[in-house]
Amino acid sequence: MPSDSHAKPPPRTTAENNDTRTAQVVRLGPVDLIRVGIMGLRMRKVRALLSALGISVGVATLILVTAVPACSQQALLDRLTALGTDRLKAQPLVPAGQKAIDLPSQAADMAARIGPVTATSEVANTHRSVRRTEADDPDDTAALTVLAARPNLLDLVGGSVHTGHFIDARTTALPTAVLGYRAAGTLGFSRLTVGADAPLLRLGDRWFTVTGILDPMPLDPDLELSVFVGWSAAQHYLGFDGHPTVVYAKAPDSAIDSVKSVLAATVYPPLPSFVSVTNPSDALKAKLAAQSSYSTLFVALAGIALAVGGIGVANTMYISVLERRREIGLRRALGASRGHIRGQFLTESVALTLLGAFGGAAVGTACTAAYAVIQKWPVVIPLGMFAAGVGASLAVGVLAGVYPAVSASRLTPTEALATT
Repeated sequence: MPSDSHAKPPPRTTAENNDTRTAQVVRLGPVDLIRVGIMGLRMRKVRALLSALGISVGVATLILVTAVPACSQQALLDRLTALGTDRLKAQPLVPAGQKAIDLPSQAADMAARIGPVTATSEVANTHRSVRRTEADDPDDTAALTVLAARPNLLDLVGGSVHTGHFIDARTTALPTAVLGYRAAGTLGFSRLTVGADAPLLRLGDRWFTVTGILDPMPLDPDLELSVFVGWSAAQHYLGFDGHPTVVYAKAPDSAIDSVKSVLAATVYPPLPSFVSVTNPSDALKAKLAAQSSYSTLFVALAGIALAVGGIGVANTMYISVLERRREIGLRRALGASRGHIRGQFLTESVALTLLGAFGGAAVGTACTAAYAVIQKWPVVIPLGMFAAGVGASLAVGVLAGVYPAVSASRLTPTEALATT
């Protein structure tokens, strides 16, 4: 009789076999999870696109409300900088009933020795009349001023030539004149025709050839009403004494205040209080205010857009999971574990959110670029907001899908299939 040690084990019951199969957990790899998640989207393409549309609207809104003001801000800052926010202007004060002081003839060179100053220039009122013909009344100058100017003046004041050319090293000693924008209109000139005889102007007792007309200079209306002649030409033909009436100094915005505090004493050491130093303060204040206000606006608009996008994402993912409980029940009945259900729906949530987020970011970027081009603004896309929109939408989408996926995976197949 065989011993008990060699006895065959009793056959397993059905319940024991089920427990063994239950213990053998089948795990899905990352690739399998992605396939399963994307399969759910592909089976419901229209629904997936409509669900992603809500996410896209939120992200596109975020991009638009931050990028469009950024483009506008950059255009404003570029415009203000071009108008001369980095420039100071020193000129003698004119006390009531008194004669203004004469700045030294080396005033511009003296200002150039200030550390932060990058460039200087100067103009001087020659106190000469402007006439188109000898018969014109010499006292009727139409408020036009004849200024002796240096060739680098336009670089300092941010001006440009509308037609012709400005004074340069070759013409500074010749009897040539350049008209400011409003001065040209007053004298009846609109542009100079290439190949035609250049018009003449009588400045004082000497004829000068008009060689250029300038564009408008909003920050320097006095220059728009001026006729410019070369520094040497003014001394030779108009009896100019060489003393400037206005000295321009250019320095970085960050150093404007420090340069302003010493410029008067530099250009006229004996009596600095008799020299007025100004800058385009309104434009500079507007520039700084624009930076501050737009920064605050960015934060506020970004918060609103993210909140709207987050609500849309949460609603989309929550509804999407709840409406598919019967599918969950069927998969559970076919052997899928709770972990499989959670992984499937979280992966689908991530894929759906990424589809909407990147789609919205692309649409928002394209609309911003198109609008900026139409407005002739520089195209500025805040990359931080771009990443924040995609990242925040992804995070909200995942969080919105966690609870419905977990709660649905806890349902028994019978309960899930019974859900209507």
